[in-house]
Amino acid sequence: MTVIVSVTGGKGGTGKSFVATNLAYYLSKNLPDKRLVLADLDVEAPNDHILLGVKRLEAEEDVDIFFPKIDYSKCTSCGACVKACDTGAIIMAGGRPPFVFPRLCSGCWACYYVCPYKAISSGGRRTLAKSYATPVELDGARFTLVTGILREGEEHTPPAIIRVKRRALGLEPDILLVDTGAGTGSGITVAIHYSVLIIAVTEPTPMGAHDLDAILQVADGLETPAWVVINRSGIGPEEILGEVIARHKSVERVYRIPYSRTVIESYVRGDPILHYKPSDPGATALRRVAGDLLEVVKSMLRRG
Repeated sequence: MTVIVSVTGGKGGTGKSFVATNLAYYLSKNLPDKRLVLADLDVEAPNDHILLGVKRLEAEEDVDIFFPKIDYSKCTSCGACVKACDTGAIIMAGGRPPFVFPRLCSGCWACYYVCPYKAISSGGRRTLAKSYATPVELDGARFTLVTGILREGEEHTPPAIIRVKRRALGLEPDILLVDTGAGTGSGITVAIHYSVLIIAVTEPTPMGAHDLDAILQVADGLETPAWVVINRSGIGPEEILGEVIARHKSVERVYRIPYSRTVIESYVRGDPILHYKPSDPGATALRRVAGDLLEVVKSMLRRG
């Protein structure tokens, strides 16, 4: 059994990666006999390795997806593949046979399955992203950081996220900690799927409240418990966050991490604040989240 916990939040820049990297450090240090993987699934802008002081990502692998190859000796230009393609990657113009635009193809296989003449083969592949599996060791904490990086100009993030997450699960971790990208679209949904807990990181601003509402709607829909972490608490009024939280049945707990310049220092140093300055008020507040999560994970692992 793998216990999956996702750190998300909707809005970018709230501190999701800050929370995720510190939780990975804390859980690994306090569960030394368990295998932990931190999956950075913000494939458009991954930065967990920077916050952890990792100088070089290791074990590079291509993230490939299906790409249709058309056998024109079998193709009758019936147009079934064009109708099935929901990304506009296959076109027919001027009575000519179908043509595939590689960068528009999401690798969904729809064209392959609908072709009545078996003119589309399954052998084609194209590289959508790169993934890495890097060992991290820090003061007794040992875990693996799995990172996905989308190719420049690519826009099909869900297939990349699915495959990077699959690589992380392939390491057979006891605990998989997922750090998602910003937003609430399909890429975020596949990233947090099968999570036993969603940790939503927000900030006391109108934009933070707006996007917290969106991600908690996702948690409600998935019927997954959620904890809310208000990062940079104190920089603005939190009443609007309270109104949002009260509307959602998924929320079980709320935590506050005060604004701290020491947190910024830990960013710059690439050293989790729970290791860099454990006595800092920000670290103390974050340790409450980590400690409670530790107890939840222990309970899940005992139950199997």
